[in-house]
Amino acid sequence: MSDLERHAPPPDPTALRALTHPLRWKLIDLLVSEATVTVTRCAQVLGESTASCSYHLGMLAKYGYIEPVPGEHGRERPWRLANPEETLSVSSADLDTEGAMASDAVAEAFLDYQVAWLKDRLRRQDVEPAEWRPVEQLVAETAWLTAEEMKRVRGQLTEIMVSHAHRAENPASRPEGAREVRLFLATAVTPRLPPRRKP
Repeated sequence: MSDLERHAPPPDPTALRALTHPLRWKLIDLLVSEATVTVTRCAQVLGESTASCSYHLGMLAKYGYIEPVPGEHGRERPWRLANPEETLSVSSADLDTEGAMASDAVAEAFLDYQVAWLKDRLRRQDVEPAEWRPVEQLVAETAWLTAEEMKRVRGQLTEIMVSHAHRAENPASRPEGAREVRLFLATAVTPRLPPRRKP
């Protein structure tokens, strides 16, 4: 799983904007899944050219998101996440105008990537084994909450989502039959509607 809560970039706008390319999110996803990957492995899994994968891995490395595995050299050296335990917030609260614009661009690119990923999975749902088909679903609900209630609900949902996160870093903790799954959470407040006009 890749998400905006797992990868911490350097705090400058240029580094943030390095995450606005969809292939870079695919590469990060693959690194999360496999821990280390070579250019050839990236091309094989993602259906991209080795030249394209090499370029985008290089850009991720340039801005501190990934690094070569120590002790490995040559064209087929493996890459790994530079800071897999750190978190990334793309909140624009403490950023200047340029940083806030970069933050917004990353959030939008991340959302576009996740939606594209989910659409792809929905198209392939029927080829999954029977036991996996009923567990894939999309849910949307409208509710009326205060800001404090929404914070509490978001916290509760996040707690559920991360309850098995340790299995990503520790393969031995995965029970037989476990597969990589994606839990995607979005919380947003509806904009206020304009007041009704009096008849």
